[in-house]
Amino acid sequence: MEESAWIASLILAAGRGSRMKGYQGSKALLPLIPEKCPFQGRHSILENIVANLPRGLRVVVVHHQKDRVIAEAQRLGLIHVEQPMLNGTGGALLAASSLLQILQWQRLIITMGDVPFVTRETYMKLADALYEWPMVVLGFVPEDRKQYGLLETKDGHVARIVEWKYWKDFSEKQLQELNICNAGIYAIRREVLFYYLPLLRSLPHKVKKELDGKWETFPEYFITDLVHFLARDGRPAGYILAPDETEVMGVDDLEALLRAQEIFALRHGHPRS
Repeated sequence: MEESAWIASLILAAGRGSRMKGYQGSKALLPLIPEKCPFQGRHSILENIVANLPRGLRVVVVHHQKDRVIAEAQRLGLIHVEQPMLNGTGGALLAASSLLQILQWQRLIITMGDVPFVTRETYMKLADALYEWPMVVLGFVPEDRKQYGLLETKDGHVARIVEWKYWKDFSEKQLQELNICNAGIYAIRREVLFYYLPLLRSLPHKVKKELDGKWETFPEYFITDLVHFLARDGRPAGYILAPDETEVMGVDDLEALLRAQEIFALRHGHPRS
């Protein structure tokens, strides 16, 4: 059996994408080849992600517009699992845990449903780095840190991930050594994932959200907590760097979608309508 058969991929495609104004669907279904308008066309972001992932089991996590995402997932040969409520990236991982438990794999890639251009080579480098590290984070060095989480690194591993709400108040001197951003894409060994999932489940974050005009507190879970658990236990996560910022670009808003469609057209020779 080829080695990549022991790799599984989990695509997180449950979210609403509230920054994509004028579009009510799932960002994973946005077309990279537009036709009548940027929101209509063919070759979905999800299709491009699947084309780039290593061979092996592929699972997509659904919630918003789930029927449409499931239909596309079935067309692409994916297994799907529903995230009952939108409670963070860690919540998506927890929702998929029962399914992942019964599937056969040794290394898991976790990627996002709105990041179309990560290459198979980069995904394989993530998976192969698990021979050295229990978990691996994909980082990149952007021109602008924006509001990305930043990797604090030491001796080739990730000491911690500093989120924007904390580093925004750092001095320029403090930020000098924090130039690697978190792409939100990971790889993790099977035994490590299932060892730490109960701890992740037991330690939700309390996040305030506005619902029907009222602010309420909801539990949320984040994959980045796994990085912190590992560092605390003296078995830190490693990291690799994406070759460039474009590879890990997320399609969050209309401007990013238009750029992604332009990039795809230039690479594949599809004229934009």
